[in-house]
Amino acid sequence: MPPAGKFAVVLVTAPDLKTARALAKSALQARLIACANLIPKIESHYRWQGKMESSAEVLLILKTTKSKLAALEKLILARHPYDTPEFVVLPIAAGNKKYLAWLAASCNQTG
Repeated sequence: MPPAGKFAVVLVTAPDLKTARALAKSALQARLIACANLIPKIESHYRWQGKMESSAEVLLILKTTKSKLAALEKLILARHPYDTPEFVVLPIAAGNKKYLAWLAASCNQTG
């Protein structure tokens, strides 16, 4: 089993559940993630083009291997409706050995 340092959690926000589900499905089908958690009804506050904004969004929490990050970012950027989608990578420092083995296997299988 690879050490925990080879894994990451990626945060992506989407404008709605339909978009979030489509992004998660695409990433899963491409074997770029092992799991996606979708948290609807978050409220985001941010500065965009010089103005303060707020909107309802869906947060995707994506679990993947670091080796898949570049391809995952490319997929998210290509399919996301925002001009500048969130794509924030958090390293996984530690985790349950069986879970991390499943995560690695899920991202590396084909078919």
